Amino acid sequence: MKRTASTSVLAALLLTACRSPEETRHAPVAASGSRPNILFVYCDDHATAALGCYGASHAPTPAIDALAAQGLVFDRAYCANAICAPARATVLTGRYSRANGVTTNAEVFDPASSTFPKQLQAAGYETALFGKWHLKSDPTGFDTWEILPDQGSYYEPDLHGPDGDRRVHGHCTEVVTDLALDWLREERDPSKPFCLMVQHKAPHRAWRADSGDFDAVEEGSLPEPATLFDDWSGRSAAASSTTMTIANDLYLEYDLKVPLVDGEPANGPDRWAKSVDGRMDAEQRAAWDAFYGPANAAFRADTPRGDDLVRWKYQRFLADYLRCVAGVDRSVARLLAELDELGLADDTLVVYTSDQGFFLGEHGWYDKRFAYEPSMRFPLVVRWPGRVEPGTRDAHLVQNVDFAATFCDLAGVAAPDGAQGASLVPLLTGDPPVVWRDAVYFRYEEVGIHDVEPHRAVRTDRYKLLRFDRLGASELYDLRADPDELVNLAERTEYAPLRRSLEEELERLTADFEAGGR
Repeated sequence: MKRTASTSVLAALLLTACRSPEETRHAPVAASGSRPNILFVYCDDHATAALGCYGASHAPTPAIDALAAQGLVFDRAYCANAICAPARATVLTGRYSRANGVTTNAEVFDPASSTFPKQLQAAGYETALFGKWHLKSDPTGFDTWEILPDQGSYYEPDLHGPDGDRRVHGHCTEVVTDLALDWLREERDPSKPFCLMVQHKAPHRAWRADSGDFDAVEEGSLPEPATLFDDWSGRSAAASSTTMTIANDLYLEYDLKVPLVDGEPANGPDRWAKSVDGRMDAEQRAAWDAFYGPANAAFRADTPRGDDLVRWKYQRFLADYLRCVAGVDRSVARLLAELDELGLADDTLVVYTSDQGFFLGEHGWYDKRFAYEPSMRFPLVVRWPGRVEPGTRDAHLVQNVDFAATFCDLAGVAAPDGAQGASLVPLLTGDPPVVWRDAVYFRYEEVGIHDVEPHRAVRTDRYKLLRFDRLGASELYDLRADPDELVNLAERTEYAPLRRSLEEELERLTADFEAGGR
């Protein structure tokens, strides 16, 4: 981005870019007389580095990659807060975290909030939600819903719905998919357009795949990120003080599937690993033992040390993560096949995305939270037959705050009250507006979990500034020259004017997007 515009002009551009959808200059979708169905497949912690359509040749994602070939891939989609509940609240309301009231995983989402499902309902859509919710209050705005309590369980998941609670046999990804397919086939009203939200737990920690996907990925030769052994030199104390490292913070039984032996203390999540895995039935347990048993015995017999141990942990973690991704990919294949079977494919906009990205060993980490690219960036693939050019990619800066405005635009109704995003429909149809945002805003506020320091960030076309207010520290990166975010330019004299400009922009975005928040 050429930073030659004045501060006032930049501010005007940013405000214009976030106009409500009714102000966006494109032909209303509803005016064509054909409002699309919406299938929204929403995963948890699916990084772009774990998708073939984003360049990961080792990713077991043929169905999602095929969806990408049939539609549009957004190369620069960013979350506004890289953590589960705030991301979900932002998607529903189209508002940033402080404006929607969910800034961490601790808050309860206000069920009276104005959301896009409620707007779609009012416009005659039938709405349904299945899977992970994680917002503490019961869903509103849905004609049909059944959700996982809290984070949910991978094996024999419990479900909560309007009619009470129940436990369902099977793996969570399959269970959620079955619920969605049953609704499509037997329960929906075929006279109405629909919005179906399929929200998977996978591939969230602690990466327990369906036994049918154990062989989908072979650990031991998965590619390592260049920054696996990053020492965080030159960056703020925030980077070096986290407790989410591959080297030291993955737990042996809970995360790495190696049972503790007598004398080994059960610390952290290892304390409840056996109860988590105790949900497996006899068949699941047998498959688990047959798969992990020999590899775990080899590990115990010749336990690696030093960097070799880090590499072993990385291989086990990533393989298990990708095995969960394989299950999600199969879910996508089943959902798309059902749309074809029911004759709905041509009339349905399909979205595949995630609540945020995830560190897959970059900077030596797992988890998310930070405004570095692997965490802040999420996958976004959209197919819309007849409207989206197959096999295309888009480089505009888009955010999860845009989903609500987009779906309401498709339905021909106003966005939720106070929505702060912009409709993506012009980008989908290849008719982008003259003015679009030239920066995205991010704020992470949860304290204590993985010891990630609260921070704000602004990302432009080329640069990113992270501001750790409690530390009084900043980090500045030139993403074109330094895509791995290793060289902090914040204290370099020659970058002082750029830093000041980005700091001003960050304060401006903070003021604009946190209006109405606490």
